[in-house]
Amino acid sequence: MDKRQNYGGLDRFRIIAAFMVAAIHTSPLLSYSADADFLLTRVLCRVAVPFFFMVTGQFVVRDFFTCEGKALEKFWKYCKKMAVLYGAAILIYLPVGIYAGHYKELNAGLVFRMLLFDGTFYHLWYFSACMMGVALTYLMSRLIKGKRLKTCAENSAEMEKNIGFALTVSGFLYVIGLLGDSYFGFLKEGTLVYNVYMQGFRIFSYTRNGLFMAPVFLLLGAEIGNRKSNFDPLKRQINCAGLIVSLLLMAVEAFTLRNFGMQRHDSMYIMLIPTSIFLVKTLLTLEGPSSKILRNISLWIYVLHPAMIIVVRATAKILHLTGILVNNSLVHYFAVVFLSVLAAAGISKLMESSKKENFKCGRAWIEISKSALRQNVTALRKRIPDECRLMPALKANAYGHGALLIARELADMGVDAFCVASLEEGIQLRRQGIKGEILILGYTHPELFPLLRRYHLTQTVVDFPYAVLLNRYGRKIHVHIGVDTGMHRLGERCENVDRIYSICQMKNLIVDGIFTHLCADDKLEKPEMDYTDLQVNAFYKVVETLEKKGCGRPEIHLQSSYGVFNYPELGEDYARTGIALYGVLSTKEDTEKCKDILKPVLSLKARVASVRNIYAGENVGYGLKFKAERDMKIAALAIGYADGLTRGLSGGRGTALIEGHRVSVVGRICMDQTIVDVSDIPGVKAGDVAVLIGKSGDEEISACDLAKETGTITNEILSRLGTRLERIVV
Repeated sequence: MDKRQNYGGLDRFRIIAAFMVAAIHTSPLLSYSADADFLLTRVLCRVAVPFFFMVTGQFVVRDFFTCEGKALEKFWKYCKKMAVLYGAAILIYLPVGIYAGHYKELNAGLVFRMLLFDGTFYHLWYFSACMMGVALTYLMSRLIKGKRLKTCAENSAEMEKNIGFALTVSGFLYVIGLLGDSYFGFLKEGTLVYNVYMQGFRIFSYTRNGLFMAPVFLLLGAEIGNRKSNFDPLKRQINCAGLIVSLLLMAVEAFTLRNFGMQRHDSMYIMLIPTSIFLVKTLLTLEGPSSKILRNISLWIYVLHPAMIIVVRATAKILHLTGILVNNSLVHYFAVVFLSVLAAAGISKLMESSKKENFKCGRAWIEISKSALRQNVTALRKRIPDECRLMPALKANAYGHGALLIARELADMGVDAFCVASLEEGIQLRRQGIKGEILILGYTHPELFPLLRRYHLTQTVVDFPYAVLLNRYGRKIHVHIGVDTGMHRLGERCENVDRIYSICQMKNLIVDGIFTHLCADDKLEKPEMDYTDLQVNAFYKVVETLEKKGCGRPEIHLQSSYGVFNYPELGEDYARTGIALYGVLSTKEDTEKCKDILKPVLSLKARVASVRNIYAGENVGYGLKFKAERDMKIAALAIGYADGLTRGLSGGRGTALIEGHRVSVVGRICMDQTIVDVSDIPGVKAGDVAVLIGKSGDEEISACDLAKETGTITNEILSRLGTRLERIVV
């Protein structure tokens, strides 16, 4: 069963694919063996461009066939981005093209041909091919929806059927392209078909373009993207074996066609399709975090490597090193790749730095540690079985951390299932492009049931009467059944197994999962452990009874954060990790036990707004609750209870850190300000940073400290942090 989806393997191969494209244009082995170079550049490296197409299909075209309602928006967003890149690349190579005389006989037809099919420089055809291929696949997806379905696809099986139909059309286009590429020699000169192709070559130079080549690989990527990656070693071995065999057969195909003089060009082969499929499937089985920087670098290697070819050749000529840097094809290739990587890395770094806002955190803000979040995800995954995957709780704005920000970081780590408390929370994530399963743990009003389908959300069945309402809605809704095994909050009571069975039989409910909540798993003392055992046994009795009645076995989840630590053996299909994901547990004592495993993700900071002296006998703040017993220096911090800093920390119970010094809260915490005693800190001034949660120097204040001081739990302290606090990733 597929459990964890991530794209680290794809991102790392992007660099290799970019090197492959550079090899195609430099022929690294030509100085040593023409056959070896043909094998490398005209066979093995031909997988690079189809790979890039398939990745685009997986992340862009796939959404054209889903019912999330934003296909057109996705289409235009991609085309705008690609048009900007294409335009930038055209400008980069425009001087080179002018110098080389490429535009001497420029006319309207040639401009059309270059921009739409051939590219204004020899490698830029890829950008126009991407846009044309994406446009064609989008058009096919709309035609399929209009003619084959009355409603949007309800599940992945429907999606596969739609993509399969589009693949048939694009496969036919690919066959047409084959006959204009590697199989052109099979056409007899003077025949009608031959003449049609020759007329076509007046419009485009090659059939490896966005009309004949791109659509099939885009759709193959979309089809594979509809399946979750599988880390089963056996599946990996099968895919690797398939890749090796298909590569060998493609080599045989290519050499045979070359030897018989059949090739007009050598970009398209029959075996290129299975080779590309096995390649992407193999890469999806490789675990590892996604990397935006690798994606950016690979893109710019692709764009810049022809310019680096020019630089290497010009440098070699100036330094009289043509014999080494140019005539030796392998040295030439490595020189081009080296400069391309340097240039690509430099541009990527420059682009990233330019995206960073110049705005300095001016009032109060939250800092989110990406490294701590990644460490916690890794630690939690190690504590659950391999077949179990995380379903992080993003409710209450991800416990105050920022739901969208956390969801995006988790998605980059391969997490593709989330749970929230309400419909509104789920919709907010969907509207910001969060994919994967989103389970609503709480109640959704029946008038809002249409939104469950519109935003492709999964609803919890909170009890039997609610299931009846969901079913009565009359449209298919994905659900997880909540089972009450003793917490008596939500879920159908475990004794009512016949009712739960009836829920499974309701025709409009697609039961994807079943779960319970363990209410005493935070303690490992006998009363709590006995109660947890009762809950677990009651839950599995329900599951086993349903299986015996023929309901099958939907995805199961029992664990929350404490369950992962105290009952790791209960890991089934999901673990609904909440507070632990953010590096703390509910109490300071529990957090201390895990301090070597979990790292706090959040820091809360504020600016010093004002510093002033007060004199003995003067009052500070609301209600005359603080009177200075001596001359003092106080500072107003730009944060208050409207930001989530509880008033329970007033009157000296709370502290802050300024320049590594711990200072006490003076008087009552206000809505927007908090006053602290800074008498012992020399030089403190307006604009300095105060830490309310986090570290400063050798001192640290944890969310657990605030919870303990105010008699509550860490969960409440964090989830109350206000929305007007800026949240930034560090």
